[in-house]
Amino acid sequence: MIGNRLSLGVLSALFASVALSSAVQARPLEGDEIREKVAGKRVFLAVPMGGEFPLYYQTSGRVDGSGEAQGLGRFLKPTDSGRWWITENRLCQQWTTWYDGKQFCFRISHRGGDRIEWVRDDGYSGTARIGR
Repeated sequence: MIGNRLSLGVLSALFASVALSSAVQARPLEGDEIREKVAGKRVFLAVPMGGEFPLYYQTSGRVDGSGEAQGLGRFLKPTDSGRWWITENRLCQQWTTWYDGKQFCFRISHRGGDRIEWVRDDGYSGTARIGR
């Protein structure tokens, strides 16, 4: 039980990042653009203490989170899987155990190159890069 609470607390810290600051004007993405950006790819979330946390958005609608992360994430090795989908120009996902299985949706904006910004429906925001 303590381990689960610790994992959820650490995940919250990993996924909640500092305020966005960028000279690049991010362009909001729409449904098909979001799908094109993430389907079949790894999305590397920037984490506040440095490093990245990878999420793999399979084309089947499954999403996997892995402890392959660099920085703090590689020591914690949290893993989970769930599902993802696009609705109303937002990327939505629901994990099996992370966040007690609660559904979250995100507005995604393209910053240029392989960089995106995300804003979760509860106000948390951050950046990520798209990999293969």
